[in-house]
Amino acid sequence: MYGNDETMIAELLLQLNDLLGSDRVLTGEDLSDRYAHIWRMDEPLLAKAYLLPKSTKEVSEIMKLCHQHQQPVIVFGGLTNLVGSTESQGHEVIISMEKLNEIEEIDVMSRTITVQSGVILEQIQAQAKAQEMLFPLNFGAKGSAQIGGIISTNAGGLRVFKFGMTRQMVLGLEVVLADGTIISSMKKIIKDNSAYDLKQLFIGSEGTLGIITKAVLKLVEAPRSRNSAFIGVDDYPRVVKLLKFMDSGLAGNLSGFELIWNHSYRAFTNPDTGVKPPLPYDYPYYVLVESLGSDQDKDRLALSDLLEQAMEQDIVADAAIAHSESDIQWFWRIREDVHVLKSLCRHDQHFDISLPIPLIGEVIGTILAEAKRMEDVEECFAFGHVADGNIHFIFGKTHQSPQLISQINDLVYGKLKAIGGSVSAEHGIGKHKKPYLHLCRSAAEIALMKSLKANMDPLAILNPGTIF
Repeated sequence: MYGNDETMIAELLLQLNDLLGSDRVLTGEDLSDRYAHIWRMDEPLLAKAYLLPKSTKEVSEIMKLCHQHQQPVIVFGGLTNLVGSTESQGHEVIISMEKLNEIEEIDVMSRTITVQSGVILEQIQAQAKAQEMLFPLNFGAKGSAQIGGIISTNAGGLRVFKFGMTRQMVLGLEVVLADGTIISSMKKIIKDNSAYDLKQLFIGSEGTLGIITKAVLKLVEAPRSRNSAFIGVDDYPRVVKLLKFMDSGLAGNLSGFELIWNHSYRAFTNPDTGVKPPLPYDYPYYVLVESLGSDQDKDRLALSDLLEQAMEQDIVADAAIAHSESDIQWFWRIREDVHVLKSLCRHDQHFDISLPIPLIGEVIGTILAEAKRMEDVEECFAFGHVADGNIHFIFGKTHQSPQLISQINDLVYGKLKAIGGSVSAEHGIGKHKKPYLHLCRSAAEIALMKSLKANMDPLAILNPGTIF
């Protein structure tokens, strides 16, 4: 490939400098303060160049040049991925979307927001809130994750149960293909059944089919109330019963239902965090619920009444209700601050698997028990969005050898195929999960995916080595 030929690289860099200017083409020592992941800032970035385009047109021109030179490209967003998607080997060109960071329009009447791909999720949430609207996507990395990467991985988060994955919130996209072609369908309409819905090709494709540069996102009316409670539960069957009970009792207002295992709850609220536990450490499971409604006081009372009924029916062992906005922030900080768990691990390994809700207690319990018996595993934290069947693990280990990584992968992933689970609920496949894709996708499905990739990126220059 020309991308490995120094003469051709020099020629490409000259052309990129002409296009962007030397201040937006970083090479050599200028890469020293760049990194491939926000949790790996001490590791030097390996790349031929780091590019900072400011528009879709510039991304298009970059890709025309890279296609001409058969130059591999990796796209950088907020660098919060957990599957190795932004890891590089040194021969690639990095395209960072950080300067495509404008919110172009909020249309309250159409209930849409139009954004460039480098806009941070928290900024979208704030702008929507200022217009008394809600962009319901929410997760712990909201202060760093960029919307382009979020769409490219079809991220989930804390409110999937009510609002769906990112896919359900995207109305229109602008995308640059591998050869620089711009595909733009920035419509604000919800219904468009005119042949193939091409934007769906790019949502969740992890930047392997095209580079997302803009999006039209769907907003909803901002709720007038938000209530939360931490709940202690004695066994997993009661967790499932509680989910059905709360969803029915709240009549569509249940927006979050997070499950935390006892060991993880203790870690989330350990003394070093400065965050006190809302409930004592007496229960095997802790559920954090959120309801969104129209009347703060009435909705809190309704939640309180439901919890009393749940206690009377022996579904719930204990509960603490948030009585103020600061209480709500306290409760959700516990669940969202995943870095607390990572900080307790010498070496960490992350998972986000999906499995049928009724089987979660047994399967996760087996994994936790087997992990305890592994000599080089020091910690195993489990938590997740149980209402949509998505459970997260963080393993703490004594070392990071390929053999141990593979051993832990086999422990977690090996149980999924037989029960119809998935190795990735919301983080994607990236580079790390490629050997396990066959556990949740058939040979025919993978062949069709590869065919799409070969057709849309025949030179395989977009995020090479990702997924396949």
